[in-house]
Amino acid sequence: MPRPARMPRLLARTAMLAATLALAACQKPAPVGPPPPPPDYSRPLPPGQSALRLVSDPQQRPNLNALAVQFADPGFLESLQRSIAWYALPSSQRTFPISGISHVHAATSARALYWVLTHTDDPRAAAEQINREFDVYQTVGWNGRGDVLLTGYYSPVFSASAERTGRYQFPLYTRPDDLAADPRTGIILGRRSADGRVAPYPTRAEIEQQNLLAGGELVYLPSRLDAYTIEVNGSAKLNMTDGSVRYVGYDGNNGYEYTSIGRQLVRDGRLDPNTVSMPTIRRFFQDHPDELERYLQRNDRFIFFRDYDSTDWPAGSLGFRVEGGRSLATDKEVYPPGSVVLVRSTQAGRGGPIDQLALDQDTGGAIRAPGRADLYFGIGPVAEERAGVLAVEGTLYYLYLKRELVQGWYNRLR
Repeated sequence: MPRPARMPRLLARTAMLAATLALAACQKPAPVGPPPPPPDYSRPLPPGQSALRLVSDPQQRPNLNALAVQFADPGFLESLQRSIAWYALPSSQRTFPISGISHVHAATSARALYWVLTHTDDPRAAAEQINREFDVYQTVGWNGRGDVLLTGYYSPVFSASAERTGRYQFPLYTRPDDLAADPRTGIILGRRSADGRVAPYPTRAEIEQQNLLAGGELVYLPSRLDAYTIEVNGSAKLNMTDGSVRYVGYDGNNGYEYTSIGRQLVRDGRLDPNTVSMPTIRRFFQDHPDELERYLQRNDRFIFFRDYDSTDWPAGSLGFRVEGGRSLATDKEVYPPGSVVLVRSTQAGRGGPIDQLALDQDTGGAIRAPGRADLYFGIGPVAEERAGVLAVEGTLYYLYLKRELVQGWYNRLR
């Protein structure tokens, strides 16, 4: 009698053993191989390819109705007005068409959007109309799948002197007369000689070691680190030693690619990649001032500056004021300037999730190719802290009128 009773348990143990062996076989460690390469966010857009693609699948399209509150935000509306004013300048036509978007398409889209937002009392109704009449284009990103590295920048406030005196020894420089640029795009071509030939402009090291910009000093800062910080952010408010206030901003570069000092510090094991930011970089060099010069020399790019009127400062690359939280910097060789764009993070970051309406109104030394975008956070130390912690992967969505509606809106708004 006991034997038949044991048979099911024996079969059960046999089955369990077989399952265990099978599971163990499935859980064998995968063959060890080289780790996947890191994302190349600065990968150039292939020749002839558009940086934007139409989102035709409704399931993949962001819900614009959910952005009703942001569409009604005064800061967003002011930024939109500045883009519209820029489109009205004849010079704005030089950069179009770009990524399949014409100047008429971009300008009419901005004007139509502003009209809807200012002629509809209910923000939700306005958002619904925008959802009906506007197409959404997503960036292709660095990898063709829309992935973009989102970072932040800000406008610092420093003390400065108009003359080299006392502790004020470190200059910012004005744009040199021999710097040649493409009149259509503003892209730096190099150094123009007296006979009209253009050669590569000197690197940062060559400029500084040979004192090539002597006589072109704009202002003097109390530290090399302050001057570097202004270069990175492209603008600054300066409290001058004579009691006046000056506003300086970007006025070109020497044509070389930007080399990130933060990335160099991470590569050398000097900073944690999970905490690197502009504030941590500044603190590192405050603690190790003797190392700043050799790290600066790794960056061939050199930035030139000019004075701005307070009403136009901080100015973006389009020549007018950018708005904290509402202005975005991208590569203007691949993205249509002045456009409305939804900036959205696709992974968690120290700065929290991003789901922000902005205007594409600026560019930057490190913001090259479709895989980079820089969100402007404003002026001063609070903006510095907020901008410094933003380094997260995300994507960009550009808003333009449906093509079949452009002519009708254009006629309506004339």
